[in-house]
Order: sequence, then C-alpha cells, then structure tokens
Amino acid sequence: MLDTDKDIDAAIIAEEKALLRSLADEPGYFRQLSALFDSRGSWMNLVMMAAQLLLFAAGAYAAWQFFEAGDAFSALRWGLPSAVLLIMSLMIKLALWPVLQTNRILRALARLELHPRDSGL
Repeated sequence: MLDTDKDIDAAIIAEEKALLRSLADEPGYFRQLSALFDSRGSWMNLVMMAAQLLLFAAGAYAAWQFFEAGDAFSALRWGLPSAVLLIMSLMIKLALWPVLQTNRILRALARLELHPRDSGL
C-alpha cells in the first residue's frame, strides 16, 4: 500500500509541476483578450465588442463629417454626436478591462495555491 501512495504522490507532484509551468508565464495582452471569448460569459463579451466596434465606426464617421463641415451649426451637428459615440465606445472597452484583471488575479492565486506543495512545505 505504501508503494501505491508513493506512486499517487509522484503523479500528483508531476501534474502540479506541469500546471505550475503552464501558469508561470504571464500571457500576452492579445492572448488575454482572446481568453475573454473562451469563458462562460463569452457571448456577452462578444456582443460588447461588436457594439463597441459599431459605436467607434459611427463616431469616426461623424468626426470625419465634423472636420468636413463648412459652418458652425453643421460642425456642432456632427461634432457632438461624434464625441458622444467615441466616449461610449471607450466606456464599453473599459468595461472589459476588469475582466482581464480578474483573470490575472485568478492566475496568480492558482500559482500561490500550487507553490507551497511544489516546494515541499
């Protein structure tokens, strides 16, 4: 029975070392962004990114029209919606950053949970 326990412990330690190696490197920004679309709430993140893209495109078009405007009234008619659309686009993008930070914290916690067992403490 002792051999079986040692085999189980060795297998667990090997699995934990492999998991630690996979968690050791912090993924890049684009890999973190792609992880937003692999989770359980990925459909909502996808909807938010699509809305953000549409708002940005509409804001960029309105900004183009603002710079092409000939009189002050026409410039105001395009400039204010442009500013509002671009700010809304930015706010949606900023709403996804806490999700990235949460994923980074969960990765760090997983590293902390596995580290003491790996070092033999």
